[in-house]
Amino acid sequence: MLLASPFQRPVPMVRGRGQPVIVYPGYLTSDISSIRLRRSLQSAGYTAYGWELGQNKGARADLLDDLSERLEQVHARHGEPAILIGWSLGGIYAREVAKRSPQHACLVITLGSPFSGSPRANNAWRLYEFLNDHTVDEPPLDIDIAAKPPVRTIAVWSLIDGIVSAASACELPGQSDRQVEVRVRHLSLTRNPEGIRLIGHLLAEELAA
Repeated sequence: MLLASPFQRPVPMVRGRGQPVIVYPGYLTSDISSIRLRRSLQSAGYTAYGWELGQNKGARADLLDDLSERLEQVHARHGEPAILIGWSLGGIYAREVAKRSPQHACLVITLGSPFSGSPRANNAWRLYEFLNDHTVDEPPLDIDIAAKPPVRTIAVWSLIDGIVSAASACELPGQSDRQVEVRVRHLSLTRNPEGIRLIGHLLAEELAA
């Protein structure tokens, strides 16, 4: 239905110059969820990639190895660091991959990602624990979710998110370099025109700096 929807048409945004961008999907979604965002990035001159790992079913022991390998491949293909954009849980992955391989990433943008405060400050943690063999605060990964990656990091958050609390998605300035509010609900962060245009402006500002 998402693929056939007219609402998946590209949204005009500030043009790039071919920079590679990897978009990480939210929990229980796949690359289908970021079709409109990636089409918009492509139309604006970026080279957009999905994560290509199927459905995001939660953390697993070898996940970061797979994501780091994917990032390294994209970096090698373009000869420059990639931009990482992660929606919800996908933003947690984007931050962790950038921590592992900062030489392969130049910017991380999280969209409603609960990296700060309690991992239960959202409306999805019960479902996550029901469908996984670990709790939200004890994932099978050796990570510090709140620690800022050693690359430029922007946290996009919304007071009307509806799933992830605003504090969890932007809380302390030291956990991200920049915090930007958008009036978009959680499930629309990768397809709402307002959100996509904001991403375009953020990319233009950060890459021009």
